[in-house]
Amino acid sequence: MSSRSNKKNKNKLMQRRPRQVLCKEQKYHQERDKLDDEHETEPTENNTAPSIAFPVAMWDLKQCDRKKCSGQKLVRHGLVKTLRLGARFPGLVLTPVGTKCVSPTDREIVQEYGCAVVDCSWARLDDTPFNRMKTPNPRLLPFFVAANPVNYGKPCELSCVEAIAAALTITGFRDEAALYLGKFSWGHSFLELNSELLESYALCKNSEEVIAAQEKFLADAWHEKLNRHTLPDFPQSDTESEEEGVKKDESPISEVIKELDNTEI
Repeated sequence: MSSRSNKKNKNKLMQRRPRQVLCKEQKYHQERDKLDDEHETEPTENNTAPSIAFPVAMWDLKQCDRKKCSGQKLVRHGLVKTLRLGARFPGLVLTPVGTKCVSPTDREIVQEYGCAVVDCSWARLDDTPFNRMKTPNPRLLPFFVAANPVNYGKPCELSCVEAIAAALTITGFRDEAALYLGKFSWGHSFLELNSELLESYALCKNSEEVIAAQEKFLADAWHEKLNRHTLPDFPQSDTESEEEGVKKDESPISEVIKELDNTEI
């Protein structure tokens, strides 16, 4: 019996556990996600929600990871009200079924009636009953690059708080946008990563100009990709640290070019 037991133990020791190798970017986002969880403080009865002059709401389809859902965190902090499916919201609603883009001209709608988002999974858009989320003001968001830990660097795949902050910034409510993003340790990264786009959209007069600004940005990103392919790759200076390299590439055009690099010219 003892010899069989020793043989089994030896076999167990000989079995190697599969290694999970993470790239530097994955490690960075994992650590940032952990930091966000560690620094999250649950609201108490004494911690009342900050006063917002207009309602902010969301339809929760319960498709996301509850621990990573930015919308759920905002609900816990009293910054977002949950809407039942089929309920009508009179304000501005960010939805894929919108027919026009959010623009500074929507400021009065937000100020008077507020804004809302749909909390659903990007992988399950086809299963989402957008027709049951009723609003007279459906809107699309223009192009942005995500800064949340789940979809960092991906075009358009924003979290709930990023979508809310983007709409509020475009419509002139910058302080409110900063308040919402301030609940996340990575929130400031969204404003930094998309600063050029946010400034450009906020200066537009209507939805058409927002679309034109978006198209110009994407065209510039494509031209920069083409230019990079025509230039030789020079070795990086030994004096440049990894942190400096990350900051240097942290711009929406750089992130878009990474995506475009997967596309054949």
